[in-house]
Amino acid sequence: MISLELDLLGGFQARAAGRLVDVPGRKERALLAILALPPGELRSRDRLAGLLWSDRGDKQARDSLKSAISRLKTAFSSLHAPPIISDREHVALDRERVAVDVAAFERLVGEGTPECIERATGLYRGDLLDGVDVRDRAFEEWLLLERQRLRVLARDALGTLLDRHLASGARDSAAAVAHRLLALDPLREGAHRALMQIYAEQGQATQALKQYQLCRDALQHELGVRPEAETERLYKSIAEKRGAVRPAVGESKVTRPETTEAPGGFLQPEPGGAVSAKPTIAVLPFENLSGDPEQQYFSDGIAEDIITDLSKVSGLFVIARNSSFTYRGKAAKNQAVSRELGVRYVLEGSVRRAGNRVRIAAQLIDGATGGHLWAERYDRDLTDIFAVQDEVTREIVAALAVKLTKGEQHRLARQGTDNLEAYDHYLRGRQLALQRSRTGVEEARPLLERAIALDPQFAPAYTMLAYTHNLDHANGWHDAGGRSLQTGQELAQMAVARDDDDPEAHWVLGWALLLGRQHDRAMAEVRTALRCDPNFALAHSLLGQVLYYSGRAAEALQPLATAFRLDPNNEQDPHLHYLALAYFGVGRYEDAVAALKRRIIRKPDTDVSRVLLAACYGHLGRVEEARAQWQEVMRINPDYSLKHRRRVLPYKDPADFERIADGLRNAGLPE
Repeated sequence: MISLELDLLGGFQARAAGRLVDVPGRKERALLAILALPPGELRSRDRLAGLLWSDRGDKQARDSLKSAISRLKTAFSSLHAPPIISDREHVALDRERVAVDVAAFERLVGEGTPECIERATGLYRGDLLDGVDVRDRAFEEWLLLERQRLRVLARDALGTLLDRHLASGARDSAAAVAHRLLALDPLREGAHRALMQIYAEQGQATQALKQYQLCRDALQHELGVRPEAETERLYKSIAEKRGAVRPAVGESKVTRPETTEAPGGFLQPEPGGAVSAKPTIAVLPFENLSGDPEQQYFSDGIAEDIITDLSKVSGLFVIARNSSFTYRGKAAKNQAVSRELGVRYVLEGSVRRAGNRVRIAAQLIDGATGGHLWAERYDRDLTDIFAVQDEVTREIVAALAVKLTKGEQHRLARQGTDNLEAYDHYLRGRQLALQRSRTGVEEARPLLERAIALDPQFAPAYTMLAYTHNLDHANGWHDAGGRSLQTGQELAQMAVARDDDDPEAHWVLGWALLLGRQHDRAMAEVRTALRCDPNFALAHSLLGQVLYYSGRAAEALQPLATAFRLDPNNEQDPHLHYLALAYFGVGRYEDAVAALKRRIIRKPDTDVSRVLLAACYGHLGRVEEARAQWQEVMRINPDYSLKHRRRVLPYKDPADFERIADGLRNAGLPE
């Protein structure tokens, strides 16, 4: 006999014997909801404590759970038989005594008859536990996934009901359902078309055309796409009957140019602006929930691999890892991140690794509204890690309604390694190498070499090892006789041979070839990298560098500006330095000064940017400012040598480098 009724859709309400029961506390309400989905299922105390008190120690969490169960039993003490069953290890709700609206909703949807679907949609009054705020990350993950699952069921049920009402001619009922469906999914074109048709039939042509514009604006703003052909045909038909076809309706663009000219002409990203009609997204560093700070490299590796995969999709605009990872440990809200990086969507997640198991939770958030578009949690063996990364990527692509080309489908078919030890060594090595320091390179190499020994076909390990040798040569750390440059080229070629679709392999090879002054071959490799990954900020930057060092500074400006837009918060800011070089190369010294000043603010210890700034001041006749910058160079790096830079920088025409020397001479500075 039912003694307790729980309504969880659209809020929280408990009734016993037809009378409302005051359930004390948010955690107690959340606990009831977990036990009710579905009722009768035994839940371990450890699991419940971990879901609701994940920020406390095990004993304290279990004690808090015990107290919450006691308070619930007290709240239901008036019932002849309390609905909560518990022992030392488990807790459950008595399924014979509890009725839950969620369970009824799911059952009716599953039965699928027209009558059941209509009753089911009547039960869905809103999101699960709407308004119940429990500030615990583990519970929030659980709630997000449950809400997403139920929303999908509700959208499908409403879509079925809409079709039924349209087929039967029940226009008023269809309109009401269409409005409910659009409240859940504003991009549901079928619902927009239904309302357009209903309004037109009722003689409300103006309202029908407004509905079209709502549809068009939503699709353009959210996805950067136009309505389907069927929607366009209906719009034109309604407009013609009204007496005037107005193709300009909704034509106002919501996109902004990639960059705007700041005073002096220096290219800067437009704050908060979309760069194109493509969906724009940033992937934040995944939170390490393993309880071991040493596992941060693993969480970073998961997020970085997802960034790499998303970047390969030409229908997306993806912010580079160096910029999105600057938000690690910061309390910035997703809407603020969206605004600061100029993207619409933000992906955040967490990784918990324990033994041979891993739990990955991810959620895609609309940065404009803060709403969740998609979420999922994966509990898998470590051996499934690549499959999970691939699944996350494809789910995001699907959620944003982006179509993959055949080439992209092929590139997203991951070809990592089956050797988890090799992958682990690679992640550790990559984390160290990306520090771009001499110590980091020295510590990274043995890890990457071990990854290759464990799996000689693992292309990314060759790529990252080649990267360390390129850094070595570029900085002159250990490169006796140019051996590092030769080794970097050989390793990059091995990476390309093992995976010709790996954009990072082609990028590293292109960089090594540029350092070796093989400009044409370097150009071919970097263009291949960009075909494989059109969002690859470092490849856009390298393209600009190859053009600049080849004597084509004017052509270098656009790819360097694109790199800066894709990677606006890079703490190293190499894009700004090369952008300044390109401005310098075309004689736009004031613009170069603006870019260099911005870089120096972020990286005060840069000697190369200060030298270039001094040269700019020399050409502008600002002698004292040039000398002040040179003094800073000598303070930062007393061994700085213009002669060494002349020898190692890959200018196709050495005369192009002499413009820097000329600027320093104009200020009376020594070479």
